[in-house]
Amino acid sequence: MAKIKITQIKSVIDRSERQKKTIEALGLKKINQSVEVEATPAIIGMVRKVNHLVAVENI
Repeated sequence: MAKIKITQIKSVIDRSERQKKTIEALGLKKINQSVEVEATPAIIGMVRKVNHLVAVENI
């Protein structure tokens, strides 16, 4: 399965609790932090929910 690099580009301050928990579940804690994860359907769904807060690159 392909890997993707997810980088948090915006703050979670003033966001809903659901979006904060989704960012945390992706493994992100602060702005400009990046994680490399497998592109599973669950991960893709989480990224879509917070796509305005993150940047995604294929690896």
